[in-house]
Amino acid sequence: MPAMLRQFEFCRPAAKKVVPAGPDWIHEVKYDGYRGRVVRDGKDVKLLSKSGLDWTWRFPWVAETALKIRQTRFVIDGEICVLDLQGISDFNALHSNKHNDEAQLYAFDLLALEGDDLRDLTLVDRKSRLAKLLHRRPEGIFVAPFEQGEIGPSLFDAACRMNLEGLVSKHRLRRYRPKTCDWVKVKNRQHPAFSRVMDQF
Repeated sequence: MPAMLRQFEFCRPAAKKVVPAGPDWIHEVKYDGYRGRVVRDGKDVKLLSKSGLDWTWRFPWVAETALKIRQTRFVIDGEICVLDLQGISDFNALHSNKHNDEAQLYAFDLLALEGDDLRDLTLVDRKSRLAKLLHRRPEGIFVAPFEQGEIGPSLFDAACRMNLEGLVSKHRLRRYRPKTCDWVKVKNRQHPAFSRVMDQF
């Protein structure tokens, strides 16, 4: 695996107040966790934080699952999270360090596969390959479901009613480029995560 695929910059969503509703946008539930990247090269697996810290030891279930996937060389972008009984991410449980062995990866992008750099592919192509990679995968890494098109604003309303953190919307035809990926996040202002961000300021 080329060294650059371990260290390249994450795409990051820009905070907005309105969910885009055009036909070329896809919409994912925003999970409340830590951004992470799984890098597997043969029998070697690393789970890296957004800042490049090695979290392989901290979240063993994710690393063990990566080793069970049939393909042996890949880079997955996602969110590390602990789910409650309703399947909703619980940031306090994750942050407490008391549930590290329960943490899973909510996978939403595939950046490399079997030595090929996929960042120049469109998002929809990368997601298609991610779905195939994780088809019938063992628990511990799961594919982020998404909806496409005009449904975005109504999905956001539903997410708020369910007390979810919000939505991340992404243009389906964009490459993986930090400054031009067209990712947008709209947060539920009633969710605890919104208060955490405000407290930082």
